[in-house]
Order: sequence, then C-alpha cells, then structure tokens
Amino acid sequence: MRNTFTYLFLTLLLALLLFSCQKQQEPKLPVLKETFSKKDNNPFGASIAYRQVEALYTANTIRNIRQPFSKTWKDISDTAALYVCISQALLVDEEEADAMLEFVSQGNDLFIAAGYIDEILQEKINCRTKINLNSLFGFADLVQTGTRSLVDPDSTRSYFYYPFNNYFTKIDTGRTRIVGLNEKLQPNSIVYFYGNGKIYLHCDPRAFSNYFLLKNNNYKYMQQSLAFTAEVPQHVYWDDYYNKLRRRRDGDGNFSTFSEIMKHPPLKYAFWTGLVLLLLYVLFGGKRIQRIIDQRKPNENTTVTFTETIGRLYLQKKDNRNISDKMITYFNEFIRNKYFLNTNVVNDDFIISLSRKSGVPKDKVESLYRSIADVQASEQVDDYRLLSLNEQIQHFHKNKN
Repeated sequence: MRNTFTYLFLTLLLALLLFSCQKQQEPKLPVLKETFSKKDNNPFGASIAYRQVEALYTANTIRNIRQPFSKTWKDISDTAALYVCISQALLVDEEEADAMLEFVSQGNDLFIAAGYIDEILQEKINCRTKINLNSLFGFADLVQTGTRSLVDPDSTRSYFYYPFNNYFTKIDTGRTRIVGLNEKLQPNSIVYFYGNGKIYLHCDPRAFSNYFLLKNNNYKYMQQSLAFTAEVPQHVYWDDYYNKLRRRRDGDGNFSTFSEIMKHPPLKYAFWTGLVLLLLYVLFGGKRIQRIIDQRKPNENTTVTFTETIGRLYLQKKDNRNISDKMITYFNEFIRNKYFLNTNVVNDDFIISLSRKSGVPKDKVESLYRSIADVQASEQVDDYRLLSLNEQIQHFHKNKN
C-alpha cells in the first residue's frame, strides 16, 4: 500500500515538472490591448510617443492631466501651450468641447489622435469622420498598411496590422488644412485654425503606438505630426484621462447610458421604437396567452382498490372457502338489489324469473346456481372449483341486460 502511494506521488510530481517545462517553452504572446497609456510598453501603449514628446520639447517638463479638460482649463491661463491627447476614443460633453475651443482660441495648440472623435466636437469645428468599424474592433484582415504626413509627402510610414481606413469626409475648407493622408490618399490628419491657436486632429491613434513608431523609421512620423507646433511651448500637457474613458459623462460629472443614447439620433429612434413595441406586446400580446392549466389527476376509485387488496390477502392465504363465500354473498346481494328477487329460496320459479329479468339463458342460470349449491355444501374448495365459479359469475355479468 505504501509503495502504491509512493508511485502515485512520483508520477504526479513528474507530470507537474513536464507541464511547467512546457509552459516555459511556449512563446508568450504580446498584449494587444489598445491603452495608449504613457506607462504601457506593450505594442499599443504610448510610452514611445511620450518619450518622443519629451525629446522634442526638452525645455519643457511634461505635465500629466488626469481630469476632464473643462477642469484643466479652469486651473490654467496659458496662451502658447501644447496639449497632447492620444486615445482610442475621445468622448466629451458640451462643457469640455467648449473648454477645448476656448483653450485653442487663446493661442494654444491641441493635438488629438483618436479612432472615434466625439460628434459634439466635430459639429463645433464643422467636420465629419468615416470610421471603419471592422478595423476599429479587430474584424478586418491584417495587411501591410501605411500613412503619410504632408510634411514629407514622398515618404509613407507603414507596418503590418489592421489597415488605416479612417478618414475625414467633411472639413471646413476656410479654416482647415489637410496635413496627412492614408494609403488611399484620403485625409486622416487635419489642422483646424481657431482664434489664435490650432487643433490638430488625427483619426487613427495606432499611428502613434509603440508598435508603429518602433517599425523602421516610423518614429519620424511623430515628429512630422508635431512639426507645426511651437518649438518651445509655454507648457506641455499629456492627457492621461481620455485614454481610460469609455463613456461620456453627463451634466453632473457622472456617466449616463440613457443620456448617451439620447445624444445619438439613430440610437434614440431605436430606443423609443423598441419601447413602443414592448408596450404594445404587453397590452395586446399578454391577453392572448392563457395561463397554463395544470391537468387534474382523476379521482381514484378507492373501493375497487380496497377490494383488490383484500382479495390479494385471501389469495395469499389460500383460503378458497372464504373467498367463495364472499363471491356468493356479493352475487346474491347484486341479484336482490338489481332484480328484486329473494335468493333465500332457489327453485324453478326463481331460476325462470332471474333468466327473464336478466336476459341470461335459463340453462346458464341453472348451472350457475348448481355450482353455488355445490360449493356451499363442500367443506373444502379447490382452485379449479373456485375458478369455475368465478367464470360463471363473470359470464352472467357480461350477458345480463
């Protein structure tokens, strides 16, 4: 017994060692989550972009912002600063969008790279973007894709991943200049002049990811994108708030799914249509569905069950005499109640009257009562005579009127 446990323990230990060795030999896949965080060294973090901003503006110390832009603007009064925001989606409310425009109008530069730029901000600067949802959510095919800055229009920066298909479909030509194109020569980067400052918008933040910037000479794309900003800004701000935001805030500073739905006409119409259909179903559909009625169990004939039980007890005891007496007693009781005949005196008149009233032939009735008389006169009743009596009684019941 002790040897068996020893073998099992050694086998389990060997299996664990093999499993751990296999786990160590397997190549570890990189994390492809798109955080665009300055602390993330994974392919789609933004640690390389953050270092490049530090290298481009060596005279400045980068200030990290972890609050909505409206609160940031209340705490500063810059007139020549640079604010950098790289995020998968830029979600802002009216107050934040107005604060951004006021920040720019004072002479500051706002650089935004986002796959989705909030419609509130787009409406304020009169532009529209076309988002490729397959690329945004990772359903497109992986290809060698590229983008170019018009600072160096002959140089296309490329890498192997989802294609750069987002682009601007509408711009304010009086205030906007195109500064970048994707491979299909569609504008994916613009600069919007507002007041004394500029808003730089790029609709594909993957172009500023660690993976892209570390590919060949793609690091120059970051330099080209910020080429038109001041060499020595008053301050440099790095956004660390919107890259973590997944829903727009409501007016109280909290997130509201309902308010988000109401701000988008297609979602709003779909919501109200669904609500109306649900109410119609409750009003009309609910009345047509009848509640399931449970099937009631039929009443059980306890008299028959009791009789069968008693009969089985007598059969088990082999008391044929007692059983035959009970059969004769019940049969005579039936004759008295059904045909109103006196069973105490069995003679020819009785036989003739019972045959007429019941419709059973006279010879059958006479044979039945001969068997009854024979059983009553016997001290013991064997199985054959008991079965014969039972068959005759059953035959009478089947043929009676």
